[in-house]
Parts: sequence; structure tokens; C-alpha cells
Amino acid sequence: MAHDHPGHAHAHAVSPAADRRWLGVALALILGFMVVEVVVGIVADSLAVLSDAAHMLTDAAAIALALWAARLAARPARGNFTFGLGRAEILSAQANGAILLVLAGVIAVEGLRRLGAPPEVDGAFVLATGLLGAGVNVAAAGALGRAERRSLNVEGARVHVMTDLYASLAAATAGLVVLVAGFDRADAIAALAVAALMLRSGWRLLRDAGRVLLEAAPEGVDAEAIGSALAREPGVIEVHDLHVWEVTSGFPALAAHVLVRPGDDCHEVRRRLQRVAAERFGIDHVTLQVDHAPAGDRLLEIEPR
Repeated sequence: MAHDHPGHAHAHAVSPAADRRWLGVALALILGFMVVEVVVGIVADSLAVLSDAAHMLTDAAAIALALWAARLAARPARGNFTFGLGRAEILSAQANGAILLVLAGVIAVEGLRRLGAPPEVDGAFVLATGLLGAGVNVAAAGALGRAERRSLNVEGARVHVMTDLYASLAAATAGLVVLVAGFDRADAIAALAVAALMLRSGWRLLRDAGRVLLEAAPEGVDAEAIGSALAREPGVIEVHDLHVWEVTSGFPALAAHVLVRPGDDCHEVRRRLQRVAAERFGIDHVTLQVDHAPAGDRLLEIEPR
């Protein structure tokens, strides 16, 4: 019998300090302009600007949670947390998605109310604030683009900021329409468009975080294809109890029980299967229990599961 059970806990690679610094820059930009938008939205009585400010609040929360989770993930694995605290990032992403959905619902309800009874909106204020907000979002997106880490949290923060860029442009467009055509309902329509973008972003974050928490195979990875590829390797009779999951963002793992022909070198087969998993499927964390099929028994039918 041959086993590959690593003798140490595999710690998920963490975001370097430079990445966290750029996340901090993006957070400062978003928070600073959010305060400006709240003031302008109240003065101009613009729901589009206020909804954009609410969306910026979720952007700030996304970045702050990413920073917090990255610090937790950086802690070494110890005690009962044998994989470390990498899934703190997934939990924060899930919280982010839920907040987005709640805020989208609030904005949508108020937007529909204002469609029926639109208040007078200061188009010039809304236009100027929307354009300035777009510039801030471009700067924040540039800062996040410098963070090399590819995690669900950082990607979620980036999606938030890009969605907010579109929201700022929608607010600016609404302000222009109000200013030129006097169509006050444009503000409510822009707010509803922002709510739709928030719904889409929130749903995607919840879906992706849910896949990790439910230990589904990483997106784009076909577990059956992996099982078939391993089972077709020379000397392998059967692959079963195959599990492929994602411990946290960018940390796929595989475990399986493998039966090989009597007399074959279990260790050599294990090493070859590990190379297949790493080179063909990008999975480096592989735990295989490799046994010889009982001598004299008929060869088992290949059964990747």
C-alpha cells in the first residue's frame, strides 16, 4: 500500500504586503468620494447619486473585508485549522454578496416610488458628481489592478468597483437628461439600473462563494475527466472515491483511492498520477491512497467516479 498524505498542513498562498497596500489605496479613494456623494445626493435630492453612494459603501466593505480576510489567511495553519483560515475570504465574499442584494432591493423600491412621483432634481449637481465618481472609480480600479492576487475577494472587490463605475456613468447620464430635457424621472431610471447591476454582482458573489463552501469542483474543472485521465494511466485498474474541491480561492485539492496491478510499483504510479493532476489539471495538492489489487482476483473494470 502506498499513500501520499502530506506531513504538514498546506497553507494557502497569501496576498503579499504590496497587494494589501494597493487594496488600501482603493479603499481610501472609495470612502473619500462616498462621503462627497452622500452630501451632494442630499443637497440635490438625487436618488441616483445616493444609490451610487450606497454602492460605493458596498465597494468599501468589499475591499475592507478582503484586507481583513487576507490577514486571516496569512496566518499559518495550526491546531484544528489544518488548512489555515483561507476560507475567511470566502465567508467575507458571501457577506458582500448578501449586502449587495439587500441594498439593491432598497434602491429598487425607492426608485419605483420615485418613478410615480418624481421629485425635482438638480441635474447639474448630479452630472458633475457622476463624472467625478467615474474618475474616482477608474483610479480605484487601477489600484486594484496592481494587486496580483487572484482570489474571490479581490476579484469581488474589482467587480464592485467596475459596477460602480457604470453606476457613476448612469448617474451622470441622468443628470445630463434632467439638465437638458427636464425629465426628472431619468434619475429614478438610473437608480433602477444601478440596482440591477448590484443584483447581478451580488448573485455572482453568492454563487461563487457557495460553490466553494459546498466543496464543488473548481469552476472549469471536470471531475469525471480527471477520473478518466487517471484511470487510463498504465498500471491503473480502478480509481474510486475521487473528490475534487476548492479549499479556498486558487487552492484546488484532489483525493482518491487507486488500485494498481499486482506487482506494479505503487510509488511510481502515485508519482505519475500526481504529475498528471498537476500538469493537465493544475491541481498540486493531491492525496492518493494507492493499493495493489488482490492477486488472483479478476481485473476490475475501470470505474472513475
